[in-house]
This record gives sequence, structure tokens and C-alpha cells, in this order.
Amino acid sequence: MCNSTGKRIRLNRLIQRETNTCLIFAIDHGMTSPLFLDGLFDTKTRVRQAIDGGANVLMMGRGVAKDTIDEYHRETSLALMLTASSAGRPSGAVVTPISSVQEALQLAADAVVVYVALAGDNEPEMIRYLSAIGETCEAAGMPFIAEAEYPNAYQSLNSMGEKFGADYLKRNARLCAEMGADIVKVNWSGDAKSFGEIIRACARPVVLAGGSLISDEELLQRMEAASSVGAVGCSVGRNIFQHQNPKAITRAISRIFRDHWTAREAIQELYEELHTERVVA
Repeated sequence: MCNSTGKRIRLNRLIQRETNTCLIFAIDHGMTSPLFLDGLFDTKTRVRQAIDGGANVLMMGRGVAKDTIDEYHRETSLALMLTASSAGRPSGAVVTPISSVQEALQLAADAVVVYVALAGDNEPEMIRYLSAIGETCEAAGMPFIAEAEYPNAYQSLNSMGEKFGADYLKRNARLCAEMGADIVKVNWSGDAKSFGEIIRACARPVVLAGGSLISDEELLQRMEAASSVGAVGCSVGRNIFQHQNPKAITRAISRIFRDHWTAREAIQELYEELHTERVVA
């Protein structure tokens, strides 16, 4: 149990006590994607739609946080990204520190976020940085969200899964927990059984990463499967801000985690809303 009063207060905002859920809208992709992604235009609108759909945490960098502050609800939490990706390098992306726990405190953030990529030449440096952030967060009472993900967030999960597998994610998630992470974000491992083992291995609240663009059915089925084995929520970016109706897809995700709907029920409501939207248009 966390002994810091400040960290406990912030964690209670990140993981809603009434439902034990954490629904994160990730819109940090301007700092990580090798290409500009459709849907990142008009960021204020995307943020408002996601919040109205049920997102209670926004994951972003300092600039977007300042630009969108007027859209926050009273209960909205900011999770400040401390890393970007030098995605333009010909030799491949490298996780790059860009901010600090001190800046997160100054921005009234409820958490800081570090992307954790292992299995590369810079793995020792990644582990040292991860540990340093964990130590600083503990001293400052700041919750720490670690993204225990595959090294390349912009390749398909199938290709990453074939190359690294669930064992990579399990090791990464456990390492993040050992370094002090309070919440661990993890890629979908391919099935509920292996995802449940990852949750058991890190013994921390786990949120499922949304990953690359997939169909609404597949996304919501993953959410249901992750919820069934203990995930407290998700962190979704592209599948929300590139969706034709960001509010509706966020609500569908919320239905699964907060209202305990099946994916089938959430999909039916989503499609009814999208159909109505088309008819009205």
C-alpha cells in the first residue's frame, strides 16, 4: 500500500474508487509517431469528446495539456508524458526523456508516464532511467504509470507478438513494478490467459493499451477479455481520436469496464448510435 498521502489522493483520482476503473485517453502521438496521424487536428474537440464519453485521464505532453485545459471536467486527471520517441532516426526509434516529475507537479498532474522499451542496445540506460523516475515519484508523492510495451508502438501487434511474445510483456511489466510503477500499461498479449498471467506477474493495476487501428469489434472484444482477467481499464489513443465518433467509442469502452457490459452489448449500442448519426446527416 502507498504510504504517501499525496500519492494516495492522486491514485484515487486516476483509478475511480466507485468503479475501480481507469480509462485513459492517450493523445501523445505527436511525440511518438513517425508520421502525423489523422485525428490529431482539432485536439480540443477530440479531448472534449473523449471526456464526454467517459475518459477520466488524459495522457499527453505539456503543450497539449496547456492547450486543452478548458475542456477538462472537475474530475479529469492529467498524466504527463516524460518521454517521447525519436522516431525519425534511420536506425530506429529510441525513447527520449523530455520532462520531469517536478514539471508534472507544477502542472498539477496526477501522474507521470514513461514508455518502456526493452530488448534494444539502450536497455541498460532505459532501466536506469526507469528506476530514477520511480525513486523520484516515491519521494514526491507522484503516481507513476509505466508503459510496458513492445519496442515499436507503430508496428502491428501480430508482428510484434511473433517477434517478442507474451514473455517479453510479462518481463517488462514485472520490471516496471520492481522499479516503482503504480499502474502498468501493457499491450494485448493475444489471449485472456496470457494477459491474466501478466497482471499476476506485476501485481499492479493494469490498463490495456489500445494499440494500432483495429475494428470496433476487435477492440471491444479485447477490452472485455482484459476486464475479465483483472484489468482495471485501458489507455487508448488511435482507436479513439481516429474514430468517426470518438465520444461513442469511448462510451462503448466505458460500458465494458464500468457497467460490465459484454462486448456484444457495447457494439450493438455503438452501431445504433453510428447508424442514427448517418441517418440524421
